[in-house]
Amino acid sequence: MPILNWLTRDSDIGAAKRVPYRLLEETAELSAGDPGAGNMLIQGDNLEALKALLPFYAGQVKCIYIDPPYNTRSAFEHYDDNLEHTQWLAMMWPRLELLRDLLTEDGSIWVSIDDNEGHYLKVIMDEVFGRSNFIDTVIWRKNYSPKSSARHFSSDHDYLLVFARNPDAFKPNLMPRSEKQDKAYKNPDDDPRGPWKTSDLSARNFYSLGKYPIRTPSGREIKGPPGGNYWRVSEENFWQLDADNRIWWGKNGNAIPQIKRFLSEVKQGVTPQTIWSYEEVGHTQEAKREILKLFGGDVFLTPKPERLMHRVIQIATNPGDLVLDSVLGSGTTAAVAHKMGRRYIGIEMGEHAVTHCAPRLNKVIEGEQGGISKSVGWKGGGGYRFYRLGPPVFDEEGHIRSDIRFPVLAAHIWFSETNTPWTAKSGTPFLGFHDGRAFALLYNGILGDKRADGGNVLTRATLALIREKIAKRDPAFAGPLTVYGEQSRITASTLDREGVTFKQTPYDVKARG
Repeated sequence: MPILNWLTRDSDIGAAKRVPYRLLEETAELSAGDPGAGNMLIQGDNLEALKALLPFYAGQVKCIYIDPPYNTRSAFEHYDDNLEHTQWLAMMWPRLELLRDLLTEDGSIWVSIDDNEGHYLKVIMDEVFGRSNFIDTVIWRKNYSPKSSARHFSSDHDYLLVFARNPDAFKPNLMPRSEKQDKAYKNPDDDPRGPWKTSDLSARNFYSLGKYPIRTPSGREIKGPPGGNYWRVSEENFWQLDADNRIWWGKNGNAIPQIKRFLSEVKQGVTPQTIWSYEEVGHTQEAKREILKLFGGDVFLTPKPERLMHRVIQIATNPGDLVLDSVLGSGTTAAVAHKMGRRYIGIEMGEHAVTHCAPRLNKVIEGEQGGISKSVGWKGGGGYRFYRLGPPVFDEEGHIRSDIRFPVLAAHIWFSETNTPWTAKSGTPFLGFHDGRAFALLYNGILGDKRADGGNVLTRATLALIREKIAKRDPAFAGPLTVYGEQSRITASTLDREGVTFKQTPYDVKARG
């Protein structure tokens, strides 16, 4: 597969591994509504925030949408968009790698872009996600009138590049049928099966059984379909369809036959298409009006309309699924996901995470009626928790910091061992089962004994307690067990005989790349 080369490529493709794991610390005074809603708003560098999410959300995000800087060589108020091409690629590569690892097996990622970097983005996404995982390119017509100030052409569209984690597992939802589409179905012959419309019976290619003349009810002989030589059904099947009143001969029984397609028998939705008009999903002026109404000032030059995000989330997710936007901007993705009953994680590095994103979500919780609110019946409710990035989890030598709490260390150990997020609750040293192995952590007085040589040490007694916790989950479990702790007072031969692997904290806890 062809790859893209740029000045700092060798360094950039390893950048994600060098990003430190950082703590996510809640800022309770900026959180709002129901804290158990499962929604997060994170302020901080999105590369470090994505790395911080991995131990908890790897393989958990159903839909990712990002609207990165387009590198248009023009200065944006809230973003430094005047990046050199190499810098832009260096920015995108490690973020795409981390985003890939957060996707569910049936998840998808949607990236807004224009022609300045769109073709280069496609090539690096082919490499990061796999060329066979490319789904399609959506074209969004974002302007409803030409720009008379354009130097050469009035650029009226943006792209959305769509990749899946696994195309065989990705099942996009059908789009609801529109009133206009349904109006095409009529019932001029009062068929009891209801409204229908016709489609022609000509075959596009050679069909050996499709060569025969047809005589209409009025007596006219038709040698074959117009524009072709073959009918697309055999003569036997044709007359069976006619007997079932599924052939339309026209009002006078003299027309070229067509097959009747009943509205009651078509799919209840429409396969998503790749050209999205502003009439369907909004345009840039609509997006700016939404921002003006919310904030009273034109604070973002390139916002996306809520209807556009509604279309993406509608196709890619179902209620309760997790949506991630790591370039949250004015907060549109989070606001729309909230109104649609999806969980979400939004990441924004600037101060407007506080001055704009949080206030916008607060208005959503209060039931604001802008954007898609009326069309989805939004009345308010829900909530989110606001986080900022804290200190690194690991020191410069890659060992766990001594002041890290049990759930944080447990999540990192679980992720490093299983490459999956830890979703259990703390309160027991037993972390869970994975691929036939059990894992446990003795740390920070989890057994109620905070003495240095007490509950954090693997002894006969603490091992018995771990075994007891395992038995409650699976009484028949007899597989191997890995235990992390400060030290072990059980001999190596005994551990081997009992199928226990001991790993010492903090020395054996490494920062996973």
